[in-house]
Amino acid sequence: MPKSLVKLLNRLSFRQLQVFDTVSSLGSYSKAAAHLGLTQPAVSAQIRQLESALGQPLFEYVSRRLYRTPAGDQLANSTRQIFSELKRLQMEISDQEGHLRGELNLAAVSTAQYLIPLLLKGFLSQHPKISVKVRVVNRAQALERLSNNEDDLVIMGMVPENRALSFMPFLDNEMVAVVPAGHPLLGLAAPTIQSFLSAGLILREPGSGTRLALESYCNSHRLPCEGIMELGSNTAVKHAVTEGLGVAVLPVLGMQAELALGWLKVLPLPGFPLRRSWCTVYPEGKHPTPVVNAFLSYLKAHIGDLEKRIESLRPL
Repeated sequence: MPKSLVKLLNRLSFRQLQVFDTVSSLGSYSKAAAHLGLTQPAVSAQIRQLESALGQPLFEYVSRRLYRTPAGDQLANSTRQIFSELKRLQMEISDQEGHLRGELNLAAVSTAQYLIPLLLKGFLSQHPKISVKVRVVNRAQALERLSNNEDDLVIMGMVPENRALSFMPFLDNEMVAVVPAGHPLLGLAAPTIQSFLSAGLILREPGSGTRLALESYCNSHRLPCEGIMELGSNTAVKHAVTEGLGVAVLPVLGMQAELALGWLKVLPLPGFPLRRSWCTVYPEGKHPTPVVNAFLSYLKAHIGDLEKRIESLRPL
């Protein structure tokens, strides 16, 4: 081992790296101190010691905002890798002991938030020592998090084909045409897709998975897909339809209550429901941790049970 590296290791500590990582993530010495249970002078002292060991400033203030320096950017990347490897080591050791433990960090597109509890219930009953963090994001944020390798797995549909991603389809995402109770289209013996699309279509924002699925259907059938309103979540779209503002195509899994109460009605249309697959996704080349591998194995082994569970939730 080079003497310069030995000298650096003698001056570095994991605590310093933890403090640096927290300041970097929160963008504030005071917030990092509160998060770590330290005083702000103690946090500042740890950063000064780290800067002295590396011989480079790690942060700078510009217009009263804290930013990383180029050296800080390099250290942030290295720190993420170090902590990731330590987490993997901890998981592998616990796996060898026969008691898998560790963290499972998931990001789920907003449409999938209703699916996550169903996936986790059985898995956590088998692995009670695993802790789970779930972040609900929109599709654009999910793609950004994949680019930045911020999560163990992302749960989404319609995986982009132009990215280097590893993915596993595991369940159908069923999307139906819905109208409010008492809508005139419900009185037709055979409503058409054209009549539905012309009845005041409420859309998600461009790029959302739900909208992409509808646009793909319309493109393949040479139909217009023009909305009277765009909203930023399926929940907002659902409430707008319930209030009689228009009609929409939405995942059935997020509307059990409204359908059961009769506030929303599924309109039978040719070619519907639209079906896409839910997928687990992570960057190609990423090495899944033992916890991630256990979760993926659980999904593969219990797809049939999960399908039955989802079918039982669907209103009659």
